[in-house]
Amino acid sequence: MIGLIAGMGLLMAIPLSVQADNEGMTILESRCVNCHDLTGPAPATLRELWARKGPDLFYAGNKYKRVWLESWLQKPKRIRPAGFFYVDHIKPGEDGDVIDESTLKPHVALSAEEAHEVAEALMALKARSDLITKGEYKPGKISLTMGEMRFDKFRGCMACHEIEPGYGGLSGPEVYTAARRLQEDYMMSFMRNPQAWDPKSFMPNMHLREGDLEKFVHYFRALSEENFE
Repeated sequence: MIGLIAGMGLLMAIPLSVQADNEGMTILESRCVNCHDLTGPAPATLRELWARKGPDLFYAGNKYKRVWLESWLQKPKRIRPAGFFYVDHIKPGEDGDVIDESTLKPHVALSAEEAHEVAEALMALKARSDLITKGEYKPGKISLTMGEMRFDKFRGCMACHEIEPGYGGLSGPEVYTAARRLQEDYMMSFMRNPQAWDPKSFMPNMHLREGDLEKFVHYFRALSEENFE
């Protein structure tokens, strides 16, 4: 009895945030590690790359916005229209490649309590903090017209990314919710040098000027305010 009381006292002494992190990590380790890497490092070979089934999460705390994580985990919606690896989920169509929906599997949905705990745990995973400059992004505005011109005409990014549902490329993640789900400082850092985060990333280094990095984030924030969903 004394041991039980002492154990309960120790549990009560642990901050609730730490308890939630531990519970969330238990869920991640039991239900998510088959598709997501929680420890790193990022794949260094093509063999390792092709074994990846979902995005790495060992730097989730530097990448995602917590509010979005908790909401999305309860009602997951595909961010990459053709799945994580485009070539695994397409088939020939009359006008070119089309998505083979039969090959795509839905993401597991969590309860509200589970999503809260998992989001807390993910926000504690902050590998590669050395690549982040806190407060680097300075909020600003750009018109959707000028933003789209930079994104599509000047840089050709719509070849891989949708800027609204059904409009744009299918091989990369859509960007019309990017500003809701991704931290602005992370977006700046990733676009500056994708391979610093992920050596085998399919995202090319576009060698964007510093001013362009900020303007792209302005554009993603403007897109996120549209009612596309």
